[in-house]
Amino acid sequence: MVGASLQDWGLGSLRDDVRLVVSELVGNVVQHAVPDGCLARPGASRRVDVSVMTWPGLLCIGVTDEDSAPPDLPVGECVSPALAGEFPEALLPDRGRGLLIVQRLADSVWWSPEEPGGKTVWCRFDLDPVASERAP
Repeated sequence: MVGASLQDWGLGSLRDDVRLVVSELVGNVVQHAVPDGCLARPGASRRVDVSVMTWPGLLCIGVTDEDSAPPDLPVGECVSPALAGEFPEALLPDRGRGLLIVQRLADSVWWSPEEPGGKTVWCRFDLDPVASERAP
């Protein structure tokens, strides 16, 4: 649905990156989010909302879940590539790789709490001026 919307809006060049970002964020909800008050109910149904919005110059993606725990957003590189030597896999964190991918593809990533509970993880993609003129 996200890819089709981007195509309709003339933003097809972002389709692959945005679909990967949405896939990672929804995957995080499926793998890690536990709805508030449901810790003792494994397998309970969950709500996941995906929002895709455009403004002049911006594309914004939001994925909302019912877990109020903040996401574990990577803060930056912990190890200098020069220190990794012949073992570049040493640079990969043990967890949070999906959000690292999201941070690499999007121009900005943040989160906000939802009322009465839950959170939304947001991503912003800056659009080039030509694409912005075509977006609704």
